[in-house]
Amino acid sequence: MMMNGQRSMHNFVPPMSNTSPVIKRFRAFCIAEGISWLILIVAMVVKRTMDKPEAIFWPGMFHGICFMGYLVTAVPLFTQLKWSVDRIYGVVIAAILPFGTFVLERKWLR
Repeated sequence: MMMNGQRSMHNFVPPMSNTSPVIKRFRAFCIAEGISWLILIVAMVVKRTMDKPEAIFWPGMFHGICFMGYLVTAVPLFTQLKWSVDRIYGVVIAAILPFGTFVLERKWLR
């Protein structure tokens, strides 16, 4: 049982340093993944409106690489920086939702 003012170790998130190389790498992939998502949406509109299936090849490839990089660079947030387990859900949801990585970068990484 916790007394007033005590924190559960399960929910503890240590203070982050914006200069940490782990944070810098993850921030870069957050931004790249978000931008690649937007480019892919534009490419999908071009594909559908102009009947050009090839329009999504390179944007899709770029987005896939950025998405995988985003997931790979998220792992040290939990293994090295000891982010709480609850934040794993936020990182995964941000990767799926449009503009989610921009929101995550702004709220948790600045």
